[in-house]
Amino acid sequence: MKKTLKELREEIAEKTKLGHQAYEEAGADLDFSKVNCLGDGDTQSKVEKLQGINKELGDLKKDFDEMTAIENGRKVTADLDEQFNKAGSMPFPENADADQKERKSVGTMIMESKGAKKQGFSTLVDIDMKTLFETGAGWAPESTRIPRVELYPTRKLQVIDYIPQIPTTQSSIKYMEETTHTDNAAEAAEGAAAAESALALTEQSQTVEKIATFIPVTEEQLEDVPAAEAYLNNRLGYMVRARLDGQVLEGDGSTPNLMGTLNVTSINSQEKGADPTPDAIYKLFTLIRTVGFAEPSVYFTNPTDWQDVRLLRTADGIYIFGSPMDPGPDQIWGVPVVQTTAVTVNTALSGDYTNFAAFYARRGLQIDMSSGYSDYFVKGKFAVKATLRGAMVHYRPEAFGKVTGI
Repeated sequence: MKKTLKELREEIAEKTKLGHQAYEEAGADLDFSKVNCLGDGDTQSKVEKLQGINKELGDLKKDFDEMTAIENGRKVTADLDEQFNKAGSMPFPENADADQKERKSVGTMIMESKGAKKQGFSTLVDIDMKTLFETGAGWAPESTRIPRVELYPTRKLQVIDYIPQIPTTQSSIKYMEETTHTDNAAEAAEGAAAAESALALTEQSQTVEKIATFIPVTEEQLEDVPAAEAYLNNRLGYMVRARLDGQVLEGDGSTPNLMGTLNVTSINSQEKGADPTPDAIYKLFTLIRTVGFAEPSVYFTNPTDWQDVRLLRTADGIYIFGSPMDPGPDQIWGVPVVQTTAVTVNTALSGDYTNFAAFYARRGLQIDMSSGYSDYFVKGKFAVKATLRGAMVHYRPEAFGKVTGI
């Protein structure tokens, strides 16, 4: 038997209050062992009860919306019946002077009814028409294209945001690296010789490289569509920056490629092996701390690999990294996690980018337009080009590392 609107409203309010109380008792850490309003049982049983409440609320809301629509339809019908069928309620009185009568169209009478003014509901009036004026034989509707442009699915730009960016006027970035550090410092007896240590510096260099792309466009397209130029600038700029994200992580350093973290010589490497992925990640962090004497500032991972971490569960089925109803953690072992397809599947990268890496920008993103390419001038075409120049530097290779075999 269908519930009344009043019953539905009361039941929704009751279950909503119960769900809210459960979250309040669980606290910020969602410790369901503290929840009493859902009865006795372990964490899993309480979570299942809460999920059941959420499902019931969805069903009740659906029934409530249907009953509300029916009730509003009833009110609209009653209003029209009052206006058109009952004595004294005609659009113009029968005894009114013909010259004083206001001629109202069917559409006007419908729109002036109380029910029709209620947002979200339609009003139907049963009027006999001998000729049906419909789309096929009548006036075809005009459709205007909306201004939205749905862009091709592309990854979010975020990698370079975690790397310090420094402007430069040089064509290559040179710096000195201490490549020999022999520390023989030790206690010495009175009159004994001090132990000899050794230091040596080596000049390191990273060449500034260029990332570029272009798109041909006709002068008519630029003249007739005001938004075309901005659209091209935006998409070309994205292409260059997306390539930069990938290069600073996985570029092989062979000109014209940048030197990405993955291919820096002497970075730390941790094989996952039989370890759970979180354990392998922690072991990499330990290498960065004990070999590179640095602190990991970010963990870059492919979304496919992070999925396996996010879905880890205990033996009794409890999600370790939070309930599916939670947004999920954006860090692991206290280090921020960046999910990006700029990292190859099965390999993750980390390191102290804050203190021991930098992207030196010789020229930031630049958009140029020219008709001087090929025969573009005589054909009324332009080449819209986006370029960026810079060098990626990892000062201390041991401050970085990778997890393989994830």
